[in-house]
Amino acid sequence: MSPLALRGVTLRNRIAMSPMCMYSAHDGFADDFHLVHLGSRAVGGAGLVVVEATAITAEGRISPGDTGIWKDEHIEPLARIARFVERQGAVPGIQLAHAGRKASCDAPWKGGGSLKTAAAGGWPVVGPSPLPFYAGDPVPVPLSETDIEAYVEAWGAAARRALAAGFKVIELHAAHGYLMHEFLSPLSNHRTDGYGGSLENRMRFPLEVARRLREAIPPELPLFVRISATDWADGGWDVEQSIILCRELKSLGVDLVDVSSGGTAPDARIPVARGYQVPFARRIREEAHIRTGGVGLITDPQYADEIITSGQADLVFIGRELLREPYWALKAQQALGMEPEWPIQYGYAVKRRAR
Repeated sequence: MSPLALRGVTLRNRIAMSPMCMYSAHDGFADDFHLVHLGSRAVGGAGLVVVEATAITAEGRISPGDTGIWKDEHIEPLARIARFVERQGAVPGIQLAHAGRKASCDAPWKGGGSLKTAAAGGWPVVGPSPLPFYAGDPVPVPLSETDIEAYVEAWGAAARRALAAGFKVIELHAAHGYLMHEFLSPLSNHRTDGYGGSLENRMRFPLEVARRLREAIPPELPLFVRISATDWADGGWDVEQSIILCRELKSLGVDLVDVSSGGTAPDARIPVARGYQVPFARRIREEAHIRTGGVGLITDPQYADEIITSGQADLVFIGRELLREPYWALKAQQALGMEPEWPIQYGYAVKRRAR
């Protein structure tokens, strides 16, 4: 539960709320649901609260309900969230994303299927190559080199809006089979130009985006990147390539890699278990010499503390468990024998009753 200093930002503890899509925005605008959803985890003691995958362009949304940051009008609703999170002692972060070929889908509680037509509420999808995620999905339009340049600029503009909204941590989403990951993985990238083929070429677009983000972000604020360490599929992206990527990211000024996995191969067999992705975070931390975040079925405080104290990762990202229990971080402090850092509005009453 120790603090973590990243450039000029200090997290009060090593607990981060993972960015989790709520599919509840309208035209990209965050609303009161997002304020309460994210704000309650800041009240609940998390050190870092990260807004869900927020689209840099309208067509980059996973679903019509995704939050967006492609126009200046999106800034103020997000700024309201960032201000509240910071007032509660947490650091506000945001994940900047483009869904690539996995865009234009319905909300998961409606089945999550591809919205194949404009009449159904969908839009054309893009990717590195004309390879749909599922057979029968719309074939993505391959990005031209001019398109790629435009997307690099769009990420830079999104970062400037995120900074104007008051976010102190910006994360690039390069995982889970979305656009950045699609370029990295040989399963989804069959290009023959300078953005395909060799590992150097497949890394080119994500590294260009990371460079542009680092240029846009003040030197006192940290930059994170979320990656999938492996596709869990033969011939795909793997941890050895991830280590090389992370060395390059560090050289560009990335401060922490948020290590997830999977998402590119729909038939991947993933051995889901407690902390199943943490070994990837450890290897990347040790071999790329960069700070990492561990994520994946981390549910009990003792295990989370062990991940940090044993040097496997520098942050623990908690996802679904924070949906179940917004006050997980406060309960973790108590479970580890510490005095919970209650919000002042709660603490005086709770502590008085305890006596």
